[in-house]
Amino acid sequence: MNMETQPEEKKSNNKLLLILLGLLLIGNVIFIWLWLQERGRANTVVIEKQNVTVERDNVKADLLDLQQQYATLQTNDKTLNADLDAKRAQIADLLEQADKHKNDAYIISKLKKETETLRKIMQHYIVEIDSLNTMNKTIIAENEKVTSDLNSEKDKTTKLSKDKEAMASTISLGSVLKAENPTATGVKFRSGGKKEVETTKASRVERIKVSFVLGENKIAKKGSRTVYIRISTPDGKELCKSPDEENTVKFNGGKGFYVAKQEVSYANDDVAVQVLCASPNPFISGKYLIDIICDDVIVGQTSITLK
Repeated sequence: MNMETQPEEKKSNNKLLLILLGLLLIGNVIFIWLWLQERGRANTVVIEKQNVTVERDNVKADLLDLQQQYATLQTNDKTLNADLDAKRAQIADLLEQADKHKNDAYIISKLKKETETLRKIMQHYIVEIDSLNTMNKTIIAENEKVTSDLNSEKDKTTKLSKDKEAMASTISLGSVLKAENPTATGVKFRSGGKKEVETTKASRVERIKVSFVLGENKIAKKGSRTVYIRISTPDGKELCKSPDEENTVKFNGGKGFYVAKQEVSYANDDVAVQVLCASPNPFISGKYLIDIICDDVIVGQTSITLK
């Protein structure tokens, strides 16, 4: 081999070695970069799962708290109780979904929104139950006052003549008429007002029909009787054509507005009576309390709940 070519070959080999080393270095750099990227993605996935788990736990805790609060809501209103039972069943279903989809961020977010909606609805129920309780307390207080007034009057008359007034009191109480089997239904009219259709939806009700039987009473006075219907609305008001003195009626020592009246011919036997009651404003949803008044006394009571 020629001595002049050896340095050239050595120089070429060195150059090739440097290229290989450079490529190896670049490959290592790329590998490290890819490894860092993959580790970052893995950390991101772990953090996202942890966040979903935390959010699921928060939603579940809110649902459990909401479940306890709904359990404390109590009322005698059948329609409202049915609504509360439906919401309690919905909460139980949401709790099952929270366990079933514990790693699904979309489902957990949806459950969170439904929980917030149920909490807002619960606040409405609380207000409605408080309103019903307040109304019941008012009615109880009025009845207690009426009873107290009657007892006071009895005491006064007893001082004058116990035997005579006791007998008069017995006759008076025995002659008070009673509205038996009172019922109330919401009706709308079809065929030009010739056909009545019952409905419980407030938006469709045109009249509230109050039906009852003015019961047999052999010692009551015969003749024409005026029967008044007094209706208390869900918001504590009294239905009437207009708040004028001419639309008031006395009952049990008090006075209030009536919404409708009807003349009845009474001959000491059962008389079936139906009275249609209109409202000057559209009917609203809720429970309506109804008093039937005759001879200045509440002779019957009923109620109706419109949806």
